[in-house]
Amino acid sequence: MHTKCKIYIAGHHGMVGSAIRRRLEKAGFDNFVTRTSKELDLRNQSEVDVFFHQEKPDYVFLAAAKVGGIVANNTYRAEFIYDNLMIQNNVIQAAHQSGVQKLLFLGSSCIYPKLAKQPLREDYLLTDTLEPTNEPYAIAKIAGIKMCEAYRSQYGSNFISVMPTNLYGPNDNYHPENSHVLPALLRKFIEAKKQGLPHVEIWGTGSPRREFLHVDDLADACYFLMNNYDDSTLINIGTGTDVTIKELALLIKGVVGFEGELKMDTSRPDGTPRKLLDVSKLSGLGWSASISLEEGIQKVYEEVKDRF
Repeated sequence: MHTKCKIYIAGHHGMVGSAIRRRLEKAGFDNFVTRTSKELDLRNQSEVDVFFHQEKPDYVFLAAAKVGGIVANNTYRAEFIYDNLMIQNNVIQAAHQSGVQKLLFLGSSCIYPKLAKQPLREDYLLTDTLEPTNEPYAIAKIAGIKMCEAYRSQYGSNFISVMPTNLYGPNDNYHPENSHVLPALLRKFIEAKKQGLPHVEIWGTGSPRREFLHVDDLADACYFLMNNYDDSTLINIGTGTDVTIKELALLIKGVVGFEGELKMDTSRPDGTPRKLLDVSKLSGLGWSASISLEEGIQKVYEEVKDRF
C-alpha cells in the first residue's frame, strides 16, 4: 500500500471502520472514499455496483456488518443472516468486477464450532456445530470467508479474511440490551456508581472465558496484514489471553470505582463456555497486540464516563 492509493472502508463510521481509518491516517493516508449507510445501502447490489464503477478504489476494508450481542443475535436471526450476506456478497463481487488490488474481509471468532478445542486454530473452521444463539451471523461470516477463497481460487483476486476476537474501544455500542459484554458491563458499572446502587447484575454465571482486543490494536493488525499477508486461508487476530466474565466485571468495577456487590443473573444465557483464539500464525508474521486489557478499559472509561 502506498499513501496515494484510494481506499474504501465499508463501515467507516463503525467501531472497526473508524479505527482502521485512524490507523491509516496516522500512517499518512488521506485518499479515502466514504459513504454513509444512508448514501449507499450495501444490501442493494445495483447501488454497490454503481459506486465501485464510479469510484474504483484500490484497496477495500470490508468492516460493514450488522452486529450485536448475544440477545440481539438470537432475536433478529433473519436480519443477521440476510443483511450480512447481502453486504459482503455485493462488496466482494463489485470489488472483483472493478479490479480492486486487495480486499480485507473482517469476520468474527464466532465462526468456530461451539465446543472446539481451545485455543481456536484457523483450521477448526467447519469441523463441528456452531453456537446456536449466533448461528445466522456466524454462517454469514463463514460464507464471506469462503467467497474470498473462491474468488482468489477462480479469478486470482487478492482477497484476504481476518477473524478478530471480541472487540471494544471508541465508537462501541452501549445499548443496554443489544451491546456486547464489555461495553454493557462498563455502562452498568458507571450508572450504578452514579446512582449509588448496592449491586450490579451480571448476565449468566460469570464462568465463561473471553478474550478482548482493543479496536486500535485490531486496526493496527489489519494495516499490518494488508501490507504483509497474501494467503488464501483466514487468519486470527487476538491477544492470545483470556479472562472469565466475572474477572472482567471485577476489572471494570475497579476501573470505574464502583463499591457495591456483583450479583449473577443465572437466568440469562452464558453462550460459548470459552473462546480464545490461537494467534500463533499472526505472531509468526511479527505482529502482536500492545494494549493491555486494564489499560484499554481505562482508556474507554475516560472516553465514555460522562455519557451515561
